Amino acid sequence: MAGIGFELRKLTQRDDLLGVLQGYAHSALASTGPWLFTILSLGGIVMYGSRVAPPEQLSAFRLIVIYNFAFSLVLSGPVIMVATRSLADSIYAKNVEDAPSLMLGSLVLLYATQVFLAGPYYLFFVRLDTGTRLAALANFFLISGIWLVSTFLTALKDYISITRSFAVGMLLAMGGATLFANNSTAGMLVGFSGGLAYILFSFIARIFSEYPYRVIRPFRFLSQYAKYWEIGLAGLLYNAAIWVDKWVMWLSPNHETLVTGMVSYPDYDSAMFMAYLSIVPSMAVFVFNVETGFFEKYIRFYRDIQRHATYARIERNHKELIHTVVGSTRNLIILQGCICFVTILLAPRMFSLLNLNFLQLGMFRFGVMGAFFHVLFLVMTILLSYFDLRRMAIVIYSIFLVTNMAFTYGSMRMGFAYYGYGYFLSTLVTFVATFSITAHFLAQLPYQTFVRNNTSIG
Repeated sequence: MAGIGFELRKLTQRDDLLGVLQGYAHSALASTGPWLFTILSLGGIVMYGSRVAPPEQLSAFRLIVIYNFAFSLVLSGPVIMVATRSLADSIYAKNVEDAPSLMLGSLVLLYATQVFLAGPYYLFFVRLDTGTRLAALANFFLISGIWLVSTFLTALKDYISITRSFAVGMLLAMGGATLFANNSTAGMLVGFSGGLAYILFSFIARIFSEYPYRVIRPFRFLSQYAKYWEIGLAGLLYNAAIWVDKWVMWLSPNHETLVTGMVSYPDYDSAMFMAYLSIVPSMAVFVFNVETGFFEKYIRFYRDIQRHATYARIERNHKELIHTVVGSTRNLIILQGCICFVTILLAPRMFSLLNLNFLQLGMFRFGVMGAFFHVLFLVMTILLSYFDLRRMAIVIYSIFLVTNMAFTYGSMRMGFAYYGYGYFLSTLVTFVATFSITAHFLAQLPYQTFVRNNTSIG
């Protein structure tokens, strides 16, 4: 991600407003592309599809896509995280000949592990016609593939291809789902999946054109899972933590059960999805500016150590690194705080303009406040990952998972007025824990580098 951030910086060298806007737009899609695509496409389909499709069909379509989005993300987390680390190692070693093999091997592994969970669920546990079952499975695998392949395209620093593919794919998905809305839920899924297929295969084609190497022994990377199991577990925990509050709320007294047997709480889901949109500007700023600035100081700190710099020089680099992290965090707090304040203040007006259910207003406001702390601790954990603190990431994401589940269950038992409060409290607690860990580690960075991580000291 830091690499694509440096590439996006070149847009600002045009010294005009359009270049800056393009840079942040590309950055937003590079950092939140699959998630942003799904929310915007789903919202557009539900908004316009309601004119041509009956409510029951639209609800079934919406819930299948949400299930696929949620469980594909959680189940693909370990594979994606380990594949990302393996790709990063190859790029660092300046040997990317294995990239196509890694991508195909990871895709096969991803689908092989997921088919035993998604297959039985759609084939035996829900009440759907055969066409809808198959369309739902295809949609699930397309979404999973996009999660994985987009990582490889980001490593290419090809922001133009990312933006183009997501933009065209979103239009195709919305148009296809709306066009086939008169037919059935299966027709809507096929139309929507057409846009997903365009994104996935355009990504794969771009990767093969950029890495024109033969695919040799695509499964030799399986040994990486024993080496980087902590990274895979961290990916599973974090993705599960993002969704666990929705799963708990699906069991609330206000939940809905469709004739298919699938359960959800549409008001809570919609409120949280809209709240998540508030973090897009901060994530764009992080990729475009914050991570690149941190990366420069990070490289300088360790490069000078490798070159046997004086302690005074190392100490100066250490202070500059901390200064960069503190300044970047402060700027993100100000940006996300302003977005949070304005969004909460204008929420009633937004709900009126979009003709949304005002029962979601309280949950939406709690979700926006939770998103404020969510983006802050997420940024800190990304920065900590540069220091390879794998066990620490597991601790942080475990805190997020456990507190989000426990607090959401507690707020659900307290009644409707407290819906959304659990997610807000969970992100607050996780932010405090992450901030404490980050501050402690960065303050002791020279000690951590020369003593704790020194294998010659035993």
